[in-house]
Amino acid sequence: MWSVIVSYIPKWTIWVQALLLVLVPILMLALTNWFRKSINSSYSLKPNKPSPPEREDSVSPQALMTGLYDADLTSVRKAIGNNGDVEFREFTIRGTGTRAAIVFVDGLMDNDLMDTHLIRPLMLVGIPEAEQEHFNRSSDTIKAYISSQMLPVSEIKHTDRLLELVQSVLAGTTSLLVDGMQGAFLVGSAKGKSRNIEEPLSEALLRGPRVGFTERLADNTGLLRLHGKNESLLLTRFEVGNRVKKDLVIAYMKDIADPKLVDEVVTRIQKIEIDDPLESGYIEQLIEENVMSPFQQVQNTERPDRVIGALLEGRVAILLDGTPYALIVPVTFSMLLQSPEDYYERWISGSFVRLLRVLSALLALLAPALYISFISFHPGLIPTKLALTIIESRQGVPFPSLIEALIMEVAIEILREAGIRLPKPIGPAMGIVGGLIIGDAAVNAGIVSPFLVIVVAVTAISSFTIPVYSAGITLRVLRFTAMFFAAVLGLFGVVMFFLLLCSHLVILKSFGVPYASPMVPYGISDLKDFLIRFPLKVMKKRPQMLNPKDPDRRN
Repeated sequence: MWSVIVSYIPKWTIWVQALLLVLVPILMLALTNWFRKSINSSYSLKPNKPSPPEREDSVSPQALMTGLYDADLTSVRKAIGNNGDVEFREFTIRGTGTRAAIVFVDGLMDNDLMDTHLIRPLMLVGIPEAEQEHFNRSSDTIKAYISSQMLPVSEIKHTDRLLELVQSVLAGTTSLLVDGMQGAFLVGSAKGKSRNIEEPLSEALLRGPRVGFTERLADNTGLLRLHGKNESLLLTRFEVGNRVKKDLVIAYMKDIADPKLVDEVVTRIQKIEIDDPLESGYIEQLIEENVMSPFQQVQNTERPDRVIGALLEGRVAILLDGTPYALIVPVTFSMLLQSPEDYYERWISGSFVRLLRVLSALLALLAPALYISFISFHPGLIPTKLALTIIESRQGVPFPSLIEALIMEVAIEILREAGIRLPKPIGPAMGIVGGLIIGDAAVNAGIVSPFLVIVVAVTAISSFTIPVYSAGITLRVLRFTAMFFAAVLGLFGVVMFFLLLCSHLVILKSFGVPYASPMVPYGISDLKDFLIRFPLKVMKKRPQMLNPKDPDRRN
């Protein structure tokens, strides 16, 4: 016995080689760090830092304008700092000799509006001689005369606070300072650049409005007003972001949405702590309930008609400045498989397409896992002729079914991502050509079987039918988990994975609404818009799971 054990102990040379394999990388790493430290200590290779702008580190929120023209203008210059795009234009108001200055950011304001409605009335028209006495009185008199007689603009505001003035100017507002007047005027002259309203790229429909949100919040709220002409549509504005502030709007129907739901959304919005919400995806992740879940608990969309449809059900929409994606809460899993087109077609056609979509989701999730389980564990469950065909096609494939499926799935995912990132004229062609070439070459090389190529192709095509792109990504991630379950336990593993997934969906909630509703908890009224979309004349009730204030639809 002992001699057998000793015979399996490697020779001392093998131990030395293994020790060198460990020690050599460690020594190389240590030498690299030593050389790097030596070079840094010998030479001062500090990068040239740009000179800091001559700006006060911070402006107190309580800092007030003094009412002295020169002192206030100096304070504004210091507070804004050495920003080359901020312009200071000083002039004299015609007829009075009163000094004034406007402060604005070049490129953010409307030049025509400022020339016609701000500079021209003050510099060219001026003050009639009979009314010049207003400028010899108090600060309030000057403020009232200018705002009521000399500035024919719709958006005007007066502020005494230095911080508010600076923040408004940097956001595109033009500030007007007048000698002898306490504070300054903030004239709404911002002119944001925006692209044209186009068809949404991520939610294309054959039948439906060719209108999508843009990156400009004013355009998006205008689209909601245009598509949802109703006096009960409320748009409440918030400001999010600690360093870079952005406008955020929540939209809901005040006579339909549950007040508790609205309060919950407002509470979560007010709790957001972030430097800059670059996109609505930041808001989505900061207000969702379960961050460890692979399923999205907030739906994103580019379509105004989808948002209006959700608002009429009693949901709440969130719009953020700078992004074309609106958020809808709460969301259920069934919503991710529904498309606005389901309601634009007749109910039979819409229900058929919806059922087809559910079947596609199951194929996208479980098809490779079922292939692995049947090939590796349960070939007896396959019809004999088909089993013989598959066995014959797998002759010469050197990998087990899991590795074989992983190779093709990873290749397809890489092709999909590459197709998305490439320019439009190249992306689709590259995806098709790459898929065909890689699939054919892999079969000819004996790496994968032809039957697996069919399974992977059906899986990929099925995943394209998911209307919400984020939901498709979730199914793609879960597909790999299902494959590992199948490789370990076969068909039992697939069933176990599906049961675990269903259990997670049952306990998951989105803003207090069960994610698996209307199946769990069971709601017979809401089933009219679940797998089968009933005729519109029958759907007279709004979703009961949302607890709407007005449960009846106005059909």
